[in-house]
Amino acid sequence: MTGVVHLEAPALDAALLEAARECAVSDLHEVLPSSERSAATMSERMRPLALGIRMAGRAITVRPAPGDNLMLHRALKLAHAGDVLVVAADGVPGAQWGYLAALHAERVGIAGVVVHGNIRDADDLNRMRYPVWSTAIHPAHPEKKAPGEVNVTVLCDGVTVHPGDLVVADGDGVIVVPRALAAEAVAATRRRAAEEKGAAERIAQGATLWDLHDLEARYAALGVHES
Repeated sequence: MTGVVHLEAPALDAALLEAARECAVSDLHEVLPSSERSAATMSERMRPLALGIRMAGRAITVRPAPGDNLMLHRALKLAHAGDVLVVAADGVPGAQWGYLAALHAERVGIAGVVVHGNIRDADDLNRMRYPVWSTAIHPAHPEKKAPGEVNVTVLCDGVTVHPGDLVVADGDGVIVVPRALAAEAVAATRRRAAEEKGAAERIAQGATLWDLHDLEARYAALGVHES
């Protein structure tokens, strides 16, 4: 493997990124076309290290050699404030991310990291509440000597991620919105969030979900026996 590093990823509009930081993953999932929804959403294995954290940013992709995180460090050096590192390490041993990497990323303003594979220093990362999503935690030391790829199309936990795609993550998981769909998806998500806020206000005033979802007719049509 000779390795390929592209120094830049396609840009995303700054106003779009700002709006995306307010979007919930569940809402984005709902507004995406059904043909895109499953393909854009990482599996239930991809979990946040700490709850109560949300991130959104432009994807900077990394495909490291097995058990090696040299390419992660190259991407970390190339990434800009607001970017999200997406690491397709395929779950092999050798932690891709740890406390010192997070300190550097936090200092330069990198929005967060998504790792299909291992991270370590979990206690320290949790204390600093840096945005980290991964499929596994393991203390194994990674090498730093093998070539890999940066800013190429990768498959991360089953999701195809292109450099410059929009990555959004929260306690529900990680979703990757293709650049071509990002503006429309974020706008639709903001409309949905406004509707959800209205529903929450009605519930606070005494409404029920049964009524809000208009479930009476649907339930009656099922012919369920009640006694």
